[in-house]
Amino acid sequence: MELKVLQLGKFHPIKGGVEKVMMAFVRGLSAGNVYCDMLCASADDEVGETRLNSYSKIIKTKTIANKSATMISPDMISKLREICHDYHIIHIHHPDPMATLALLLSDYKGKVVLHWHSDILKQRFLLRLYLPLQRWLVNRADLILGTTPTYVQESPYLKQVQEKVSYLPIGVRERVADDGVIATIRNEYAGKKIVYSMGRLVPYKGYEYLVDAAMMLDDSYVVLIGGSGPLKASLQRRVADLGLSEKVRILGFIPNDLEAAYYAACDVFCLSSTIKTEAYAIVQVEAMSAGKPIIATKIEGSGVSWVNAHGESGLNVAPKNAQAIADAIQTICSSEELYDKLSRGAKKRYLELFTREKMQAGLFEQYRRILAW
Repeated sequence: MELKVLQLGKFHPIKGGVEKVMMAFVRGLSAGNVYCDMLCASADDEVGETRLNSYSKIIKTKTIANKSATMISPDMISKLREICHDYHIIHIHHPDPMATLALLLSDYKGKVVLHWHSDILKQRFLLRLYLPLQRWLVNRADLILGTTPTYVQESPYLKQVQEKVSYLPIGVRERVADDGVIATIRNEYAGKKIVYSMGRLVPYKGYEYLVDAAMMLDDSYVVLIGGSGPLKASLQRRVADLGLSEKVRILGFIPNDLEAAYYAACDVFCLSSTIKTEAYAIVQVEAMSAGKPIIATKIEGSGVSWVNAHGESGLNVAPKNAQAIADAIQTICSSEELYDKLSRGAKKRYLELFTREKMQAGLFEQYRRILAW
């Protein structure tokens, strides 16, 4: 029997980590001749099916509103009812109230894998409304997958169902960059130790602490922050007000073809996130694939500091602490021996835990287990 899986939730085109994971599953499984489709809301007004290859397609439904970071797409309900019985497994990605409602109303009787990317933390009003639906989803799931053991063990919403909880680290392809592009970036900041960070410019990323940390670094350092988002203007003002225009650069959106080059060109990668909304941080894994030491934050209940093993692939520091970030940057960059150790450790940890191949093999094994194939 040929396995057929549907990834359910979120939206397309890809904007964040959850959608990246869904697409990685679709592409990885279909490359291994497993039928794997994705049903999601449209974020660009395009609807319908897009065939990726002979084993996979993306199905986008019309979005009528975007409320509390949730795409409202009633068409997802009718579409899922139409197609759900074609699949052995529906793999739903949480948090996504729209996808959960669609599953509830689908009359689907097959196996459900719930991918628990994050608790709902910021949208308190939404959570109060969603809790009954979330409880139903947790009980309905045959398997609940987290991205790290830490997060799913600590989540208050999963305490009573630990017997069906497991985890699957998010894997990425090794980032390979063009040597000429790397050289261009390095030449632009010649003589500087490059501290790089990348992500959406939103409050929980804590970029203000990374900017403040730059005040405590000497002129041999430059801090580069890539990404777009609502805080771009305020971060630029902060840089200017602190007189850091020569030491901190807000780069804006980094195109896909330049992402790998910035990872390769930097000396260290810094993740300054402050709250549990940052559950994993794929960007630090991408930097590890380039052999870069990581500086990350020890967020209670999050898996971030599990991904970055302290003293092995980098250093973990207290969140919301610019001085601790600056100290960690200087500690790593001022010791060639420590730098080399952490660089090798980052690459080793990536190869052992976080490759795309290991993720796909682990996912397929989880599917086989719940289907008893």
